[in-house]
Amino acid sequence: MSLRLYNSLTRRVEPFTPLDPRCPTMYVCGPTVYNYVHIGNARGPVVFGVLADVLRRRFGGLRYARNITDVDDKINAAALELGVPIEVITARYAAAYREDMAALGVAPPDLEPTATGHIVQIIAMIERLIASGHAYAAEGHVLFSVASFPEYGKLSRRDPEEMLAGARVEVAPYKRDPGDFVLWKPSTPELPGWDSPWGRGRPGWHIECSAMAATHLGETIDIHAGGVDLQFPHHENEIAQSECAHGGKPFARWWLHNGMLTFGGAKMAKSVGNIRRVHDLVREHPPEALRYALLSAHYRQPLDWSDALIEQSVRTLDRLYGTLRDLADVAASPVIPQSVEDALDDDLNTPLALAELARIAADARKTADPAERARLKGELLGAGLALGLLQQDPAQWFARGATDTDEARIQALIEERAAAKQARDFARADAIRDRLAAEGIVLEDTPQGVRWKRA
Repeated sequence: MSLRLYNSLTRRVEPFTPLDPRCPTMYVCGPTVYNYVHIGNARGPVVFGVLADVLRRRFGGLRYARNITDVDDKINAAALELGVPIEVITARYAAAYREDMAALGVAPPDLEPTATGHIVQIIAMIERLIASGHAYAAEGHVLFSVASFPEYGKLSRRDPEEMLAGARVEVAPYKRDPGDFVLWKPSTPELPGWDSPWGRGRPGWHIECSAMAATHLGETIDIHAGGVDLQFPHHENEIAQSECAHGGKPFARWWLHNGMLTFGGAKMAKSVGNIRRVHDLVREHPPEALRYALLSAHYRQPLDWSDALIEQSVRTLDRLYGTLRDLADVAASPVIPQSVEDALDDDLNTPLALAELARIAADARKTADPAERARLKGELLGAGLALGLLQQDPAQWFARGATDTDEARIQALIEERAAAKQARDFARADAIRDRLAAEGIVLEDTPQGVRWKRA
């Protein structure tokens, strides 16, 4: 099966063929770094990171860019409140974002462009849009003329009135049309700004991604991805300004959008106040379980986030790592099973890939044949590798959160319990088990000896 992806632009699943058969290009909208991101913001980096690995395996190469928005009104507000330059805010939260994504097993993109690092390219793109009649300057602002692009709305397929209402745009007196959107805006002295032909100012949000994508991936890219909440107005505006700046060339050939996370049935959002920050979650739960949970639903579908979902993911990983622990004496190298590759080729069907992972583990637990055990262990490791799972040593997984001192103390108690049982002092043995259980340590008596794990 060849790779097939759902294209939001055409509303259908299509065989994916890149412009360069040796090196596809992919741009994913990254964070605005004014605070810690919530777990909903992590879904895109996780699922599209899996896609990045698939693309590299299928085509041999990939140019993958995920941007950092480091100039924005929310960043400006945070900097003014603390009385510091915006760089202090953006450096702190960009570093926190990278740390949180790494904890979730998200590999860095090939390119991580920043908006402030592309002011020259942004200004040049705006100048092209003005010269071609698609943008106009007014009162220190530069605005894109939506009426100049007849295909505006082709991604979201909304009528102009619906788009205007959905965008909640400011109906300013300097606009020719209420739907026209800002490419450049003036900065007052206390705000960050750059010199431009239209005065000291800063870019609008949408033009930043267009300029960064064109600079690093070319005027037409293979895949543009992001959350479905960005489809309008952000991605719609990117299409309009990019295609008008580049003489009508298509901006992105495939548009991929991940569904939103909900919490208690409501959309997870900072404005709603129902968010769970990645920075906190990776300290409260095994990060690999959070990753498993994010992959447990198809990327295009909503996913309801809950403590129960995390707990179920932990239990599932306990079983999978338990299988690998039982296979510790088996030598095997990771081999990604074809069934897992087929699931990922089917529009990145991670739930089906996870089901294959569970099936392989179940088969491995049933067989006693040495050759089969080796084959299945290799497939289990390979399936995990394709999904960014099962790459720890099982002992490390089960000892999660324990320091070397903790492990030594727990092991000493286990040995003391074994000695008590040998001496038929069952009251002492039970007391040790109860003490460990009170600390969240579960003991398992197996033919290979006593094992322990965190509850």
